[in-house]
Amino acid sequence: MASPISVWSKLEIRAVVRFLIAKGTKCSVIYGEIVESYGGHAMSMTQVYQWCSWFKDGRTSLQDEPRSGRPNTANNDWNTARVDELIKVDRRMKLKEISLRHNIPKTNVYEIVHDKLGYRRVSARWVPKMLSDEHKRQRVEISQILLHRCQQEGDETVDVGPGGDHRARSKFLQHLIIGDKTWSFPEHSGKNAIQ
Repeated sequence: MASPISVWSKLEIRAVVRFLIAKGTKCSVIYGEIVESYGGHAMSMTQVYQWCSWFKDGRTSLQDEPRSGRPNTANNDWNTARVDELIKVDRRMKLKEISLRHNIPKTNVYEIVHDKLGYRRVSARWVPKMLSDEHKRQRVEISQILLHRCQQEGDETVDVGPGGDHRARSKFLQHLIIGDKTWSFPEHSGKNAIQ
């Protein structure tokens, strides 16, 4: 006896069941063949009999039928916009608080925040994982505003330093604070700030 096949898919086993049904093999024999070839965990006897019945009744698809059930109504564009707006107002907000404020299940809030909006938790704040088109547009817009102000206020003024040496100094740029990869947000008190 050969060793059981260790890597298989549901569709492969269903195809074997369909093939053997087409040959006229009994369900009990099909189950024995599957256990012998694929091992005891590949498909239960009940499942083999169910698929045998479906294939005898004329079913041709190996795929699972779409299941009925209540559709997910919480992950819509309206709720996504509401959650995004709430996070933008307070980046320290917890998923549970968002869930309670908007009456959305916490699992759906998680999907919206992580999957749809692409935020992740960093030091108890929600920050974007990657820059979205909106974030990129905002950065370009702010940079253009700063460039325009720099051009309006002039590039340089002459500053006489100690000892009479002349140093060029920018009016606008001396008041500009810049940094890389640092986002500053107002501090909030309360239990949200401590995690």
